[in-house]
Amino acid sequence: MTSPKLSFTEKAGYSAADAAANFVFMTMILFQLNFYTDVFGLTASAAAAVLLWPRLWDALFDPIMGVLADRTRTRWGRFRPWILWTAVPWAVVMVLAYTTPKGWGMGALIAYAAITNMMLMTLYSMNNMPYSALGGVITADLNERASLNSFRFIAVNIAQFIVGGFTLPLVAKFAEGHDRQHGWQMTMTIWAVVCLVLFFITFATTRERVQPVAETRSSPKQDFRDLLKNGPWKIMALMTLVHFAILSFRGGALYNYYHQYAGKAAMFDCLQTLGLTGSADGKPGGILETLGWLVHGTRDNLAGSNVADVFNSIANVTGTLTTILVIMASAGFARRFGKKAVAVAGFALSTVSAFAFYLLSPDAVWGMLGLTVVGAAVYAPTIPLVWAIFADVADYSELTTGRRFTGIVFATIGFCLKAGLALGSASFLWIMAGFFGYDTSHPEAASAVAGYHFNASITVGLLFAVCTALLAAYKLNRSATLELADELARRRAAAAQTT
Repeated sequence: MTSPKLSFTEKAGYSAADAAANFVFMTMILFQLNFYTDVFGLTASAAAAVLLWPRLWDALFDPIMGVLADRTRTRWGRFRPWILWTAVPWAVVMVLAYTTPKGWGMGALIAYAAITNMMLMTLYSMNNMPYSALGGVITADLNERASLNSFRFIAVNIAQFIVGGFTLPLVAKFAEGHDRQHGWQMTMTIWAVVCLVLFFITFATTRERVQPVAETRSSPKQDFRDLLKNGPWKIMALMTLVHFAILSFRGGALYNYYHQYAGKAAMFDCLQTLGLTGSADGKPGGILETLGWLVHGTRDNLAGSNVADVFNSIANVTGTLTTILVIMASAGFARRFGKKAVAVAGFALSTVSAFAFYLLSPDAVWGMLGLTVVGAAVYAPTIPLVWAIFADVADYSELTTGRRFTGIVFATIGFCLKAGLALGSASFLWIMAGFFGYDTSHPEAASAVAGYHFNASITVGLLFAVCTALLAAYKLNRSATLELADELARRRAAAAQTT
């Protein structure tokens, strides 16, 4: 059977590897830009290059990886083995990429950062591209795919909760008696061990079931030529480019929004109201211990970047918890209204939510937390449903060509994803330097603060509006995907009867 009901164990096990991937992905989105400028010691232009070129290489490598994965033949399947083979190298390079060599000149540091970031991005492709394709061959049932992706992105958001809420506090903890460079190295070592365990869990608990109607040989050139004739793929590829540019752009913009635009005294008062500032004698309260040393002290030593780090972590945690709760309902929304309709509504409301950030004054920190909750709630259903749509695009390719090349579909989507991430991070730095006079030595300058305010809201909102328009033009709505799935099921049943 190609469409069994999946067990809880397999759904949870499949989700583990993407949770692992997000220990790298969310660190990259939330902190990597500022790690290179504030901790590693690169200039803004050098950091932009280190972020851009390895990610563009990674994007170019994805289609190559798709060709390799589609042509992999092992007793474990086509895609699962890559999760196993890359697990240990991933963990090692993950630590190296966030290690700062001591006593090196600027040129050597730039080269080290570029090489380790490129190695990490390459391993990310070798692991996560086959992993994404694996979701398209575990089951052919549309509802089970939506459920599988809901499990996946609940796990992803748990990882994001951990990364967003605990990375900076752990860095600060391990930096005690050392420096922030040591803090980053030790924190990433912990995250790397967690990734290693999660990858092994996914490999052990999943199975590949969906096979092509017929095994036909084709060249990579033919696969790419057929893909370019696939209208739904072209829409989703462009949408993915913009979508993931938003994530890295917004990550850099919001970090600086909280650290430079938001009022420190107002943030402290907010944290104090939430019970996160500890006791008057400087000793942390009970909830602080639970959250991992988020705050140590009183208003006097909880100033500047410290209070901003804490508030940033609280915003990340709040948004992630909201996202997890809403994702649990996304499969039900998809069954009732269709994946496309729910995703279009989610992106449209995300546009409005992003614009609303511009209306907040620096002291309106409760409004910032409120909009974080609203923004997470309306964006959350798009997360699993967009990835379920990618599997529908692979089905559409099989229907129109008679060949299934799931790896190429997900690899080329991965190309757009990585290219979007690269362009998003680099574009933020370019816009800040070109239009707002951004200088890493003076991040608090008035013109730069105006840039953080504008980019974290207006620019992000405009990009969400582009995603809304593109997804609205996508033609595989609910009725079309049901017809597509029924036709492929009929063909597979007929092929099984003749063999």
